[in-house]
Amino acid sequence: MQTTLQTFIRSQPGFESAVVSGLAAMPGGASKQTWAFDLEVGGGTLPLVLRINRAFPLPMALPPADEFRVMQAMHEAGVLLPKPYWYSKDAFSGPAYVLQRISGETLVRRLQRDDEYSEARTALPAQLGAELAKIHSAPTAGLEFLPARGQDGSPALGELAFYEAIFREHAPQPPPALEMALRWLRQKTPQARQTCLVHGDFRLGNVIFSPAGLTSILDWELAHLGDPMEDLAFISVQAWRFGQVELPLGGIAWREGFYEAYAAAGGMPLDLPAIRYWEVMGNFKWAVIQILQSAPFLTGDSDSIELASLGRKTAETELQLLSLIEGDW
Repeated sequence: MQTTLQTFIRSQPGFESAVVSGLAAMPGGASKQTWAFDLEVGGGTLPLVLRINRAFPLPMALPPADEFRVMQAMHEAGVLLPKPYWYSKDAFSGPAYVLQRISGETLVRRLQRDDEYSEARTALPAQLGAELAKIHSAPTAGLEFLPARGQDGSPALGELAFYEAIFREHAPQPPPALEMALRWLRQKTPQARQTCLVHGDFRLGNVIFSPAGLTSILDWELAHLGDPMEDLAFISVQAWRFGQVELPLGGIAWREGFYEAYAAAGGMPLDLPAIRYWEVMGNFKWAVIQILQSAPFLTGDSDSIELASLGRKTAETELQLLSLIEGDW
C-alpha cells in the first residue's frame, strides 16, 4: 500500500520526490477505509489521510469523485474541513482521495465525559450553528451534479420517495414501526421555503473537535441540494446522542443555542415544525441505512462486526420514531 500511495503522489505536479512515511490504518469508517500518513516534501512534513471506498458503498452516497468536488467547493468557500489534495479513480483498491489530516478528537463519548472537553461542550453548539449557516450560504455554482430529489416542489417528498424505494427493496418484511413512520411522513410533508447545499450527515461523530471546540467538518458523501431544515434536524437524531438521550444536541446540549447561533450567522429562516418533521425523517433514513449496512454481514459478504451491530440497533431507531410520532420532541 505504501509503495502504491507514494507512486500515486509522485505523479502529482510538484510532488515528484515526495516520500510517504508512517502509513497506518485508522479506526472507524463504515463506508471507507482510512489511512493516516506523513508526506515528506520540500523540507517539510504534510500530515495527510488516504480514504478508499469500501466494497459495499451506500446507494445514497455520492460517487467519491463527486464528494471530492463538494469538499473542494466547500474548502474554497471557507468552511472548516480538511483541505482536499488529490482524487484517484483506479490507483487503489477502489476510488480514493487524499486529504489534510486534522489533529483532534472525534469520539463523542470523550466529548460528553472528559474534563478536558468541558469548554468544548459549552462552545460547540454555537460553533456548529455558525458553521452550518456558512455551509447553507455557500455558492452552489458548479455543483449541479448533486442530487436534488424534489417531488412536486417538495424536497421532503423527494427524499421520502427515494428512501422508501430503498427500504422496499431491502426490507421485504418491513417492521411495523417503520411503516407507521412512513405513513406519518407522507401526511406531514412540509414545503421548503428555500433550498441550498445540504451536508446530509451533519452531526457529532462527523466533526473533529479540540478542547476549545470545533476544528473540522467531515464526511460529505451524503451532500445534496435540499431543505436546510434537514441539517438542522439531523444532528438531533437519537443515535447521535451516543447514550445521553436527554440532551438532543449530540448528548451535550439543548437545541436552542444551536438554532440561535445558526440564525445569528445568517442561516436560512428557521421553521420549527419542519425541523421536527426532518428529525422524524432523519431517524427513518438512519433505520434504512442500518438495514443496508447490515446486509453484507447477513449475506456472508462481510465479516464486519461493526456492520452486524448496526443492524441490531435498528430496533432502537424504531422506538425513537414511535416516540417522536406520538409527540415527544
